[in-house]
Amino acid sequence: MKLNDNFIDIEIKDLIEWHEPNGNGCIVSDKITKEGFKVGYMYREQPDDGRPDSGWRFMAGNEDEEYMNDPNNHHIFAVNTVCNYDKDIIPFLHSEIGTVYIRTGSNSFEIDDGSKPIFVEKQRR
Repeated sequence: MKLNDNFIDIEIKDLIEWHEPNGNGCIVSDKITKEGFKVGYMYREQPDDGRPDSGWRFMAGNEDEEYMNDPNNHHIFAVNTVCNYDKDIIPFLHSEIGTVYIRTGSNSFEIDDGSKPIFVEKQRR
């Protein structure tokens, strides 16, 4: 079985420079990389020690608990790769650990204070 067979085929360009000490890995929902949704919910947690982990976690925002509990629905990518799936995240990538953003419009993010719904949208390719 080839893992890449189900991922949306995109051209990967160098969109960012990542020089943070722990690495550039992140966890991404298959809703983004396989189903074509934009990032709708993103948060940065304490990176896993001993792994090339940026701490970033990216979701579309329409994943339910059952979906999230299945580890087969998430994969590890380089942060730059996720930027190629959704360039809108780039301005927020150097945010502090503990930061949580939601998409509030087609091209806009805000700090998540729990008062607004996540704007869920598919990419236009």
